[in-house]
Amino acid sequence: MINRYFLFVLGLFLFSACGTTTEEAAEETETAEAAAKEVYMFSSFREPANEGLRLLYSYDGYKWEELEGIFLKPDAGEGKLMRDPSIVTGPDGTFHLVWTTAWRGDNGFGYASSKDLVNWSEQQFIDVMKHEPTTVNVWAPELYYDDENERFIIIWASTIPHRFPRGIEDENNNHRMYYTTTKDFKTFTETKLFMDPDFSIIDAVIVKRGKNDYVQVLKDNTRPNRNLKVAFGTDPLGPYTDVSEPFTGNFMEGPTVVKVGDDWLIYYDVYEEKIYGAKKTQDFKNFTDITDQVQVPEGHKHGTIFKASEEVLENLKNRKTNHASN
Repeated sequence: MINRYFLFVLGLFLFSACGTTTEEAAEETETAEAAAKEVYMFSSFREPANEGLRLLYSYDGYKWEELEGIFLKPDAGEGKLMRDPSIVTGPDGTFHLVWTTAWRGDNGFGYASSKDLVNWSEQQFIDVMKHEPTTVNVWAPELYYDDENERFIIIWASTIPHRFPRGIEDENNNHRMYYTTTKDFKTFTETKLFMDPDFSIIDAVIVKRGKNDYVQVLKDNTRPNRNLKVAFGTDPLGPYTDVSEPFTGNFMEGPTVVKVGDDWLIYYDVYEEKIYGAKKTQDFKNFTDITDQVQVPEGHKHGTIFKASEEVLENLKNRKTNHASN
């Protein structure tokens, strides 16, 4: 049997030969472990939406804390706003961000990317509805990474007056969902209709439960409903069918979904009460209200939940300069 003391001495010799002390090796191990650990992040903004990107974080998916400061000041589009920031992580670890740039008038959305959520690329305005000159708005673009086809899908709500039966909706408020796809955020596929459920729809998100098993969580924006429903499909681009009855009360918006353990948590903005609510489900048919179990900072608005390494979080906490104007 090889003497353990000999192995210890040999280890010290190898560390020294490589120019690495035991303390440095321990630090490198801790850094690697921190990079491997993941935390939950929540993109956010605050009214009046001209300040820029804010971020929350959580270790358990229930209790959220806000990081201080603005992480990206909006400069895309005519409106120069940042509403509904949606972030998704690409397969190479890059964070991709899209957002609403204006209430009305801008027929596209903002885009930027980052490796660390601190330093951001130059902002772009992606003019996805330029082929429809009467488009009223482009609201709440939502990013989804389609791992089956190695592409990003972006969905959003737009109103094109007189395009669809409006029911009780005003012509300028009769939304449908549209989409485009991209692999590199430089070239985009032709904009197409994503979903027309025969009512005004906004704030939709795509959830993958398994292969050929997708759920769409959406807002029925018709008056007086303005509540949340789900629909089901076998492909991320749909079609989505079997639209459910509402699983929330009225005056809800901005859903985002995260898997915690065996449960799916659906967070949403209860905007009349100025709080964030949440429901828990395992099958998207039976829902349990867990609003009293979650803690979301006051003032937080419509965003999406994604994951980042603990190393990224620590860098966000410890940053000494504000790179928000990048």
